Amino acid sequence: METTTDTGARDEEAVSRFVERFASQLTEAGMQRMASRVFAALLASDDGAMTSAELSLALQISPAAVSGAVGYLTQVNMVSREREPGSRRDRYVLHNELWYETFTRRDQVLTLWERTLREGAAGLGQDTPAGTRIAETAAFFEFLQGELLAMMDRWRVHRATLDL
Repeated sequence: METTTDTGARDEEAVSRFVERFASQLTEAGMQRMASRVFAALLASDDGAMTSAELSLALQISPAAVSGAVGYLTQVNMVSREREPGSRRDRYVLHNELWYETFTRRDQVLTLWERTLREGAAGLGQDTPAGTRIAETAAFFEFLQGELLAMMDRWRVHRATLDL
């Protein structure tokens, strides 16, 4: 994990604090603890990719812990596994436009939930308290979905203006 100070030298202690703090916040939001730490370490690496050995060393965790975390992150499409050129070692790589992809996939989940909720409301009867509550939840997800799509479109426009 390499970050730089005002002098251009990487401040490993500051990087470690960032990784642990952001990982803790991801864990509080529902992500698995080790997956949060591995993801934060990858995010803090300059090229967005590290080997299992590098992750183990940086986070002071076992290769088995790295493997489990990477398995989860791969399953939820936050990282991919690539073969290191000329080597048998795998590198774990963050996806390009990671946050955009993550929120776009969330849209698919919202669509599924909305459909299921609408079916549930119909089955319960829209005039029953439970049916009304479930119908309102479906309407919320429909609204959220529309807002999320519009926001992602605005993000693409905004991102093009950034000097990063």
